[in-house]
Amino acid sequence: MEQELKATKELTIRFSEVDSMQVVWHGCFVTYFEDAREYFGELFGLSYNFYIDNGYFAPIVELNIQYKKAIRYGMKPQITITYHPTVAAKIVFDYEIVDTADGSLIATGRSVQVFMNKDYELVWTNPDFYLKWKEQHGIQDS
Repeated sequence: MEQELKATKELTIRFSEVDSMQVVWHGCFVTYFEDAREYFGELFGLSYNFYIDNGYFAPIVELNIQYKKAIRYGMKPQITITYHPTVAAKIVFDYEIVDTADGSLIATGRSVQVFMNKDYELVWTNPDFYLKWKEQHGIQDS
């Protein structure tokens, strides 16, 4: 059975993220997704430095967010990031932000990253270092 790679962390809501309606500005969710990717990278060895050290960049080419409920200052939501395996030369993550007070869904999303070499050229096949990372974590492409 394939291991599902996921990580959950509490988000810190700063006052500077709240807009005039006293809710977190929608653009902050992009940062929350970034925080989740960095946390995932720390836990599973798939950090931005890992890409760079292996001669690649992994820019975001697609980002989707579905807003379900507002976040207000003082809330303590959690974000869960889940790695979504694919045979394509890309990295796909799904996100879910929940309100820890009642378990309600705040937002969901997905990001897609591709590989570029250090000459900023798109790479159409999975780099060897990424294939080895997937193998180490029992990832079978779907």
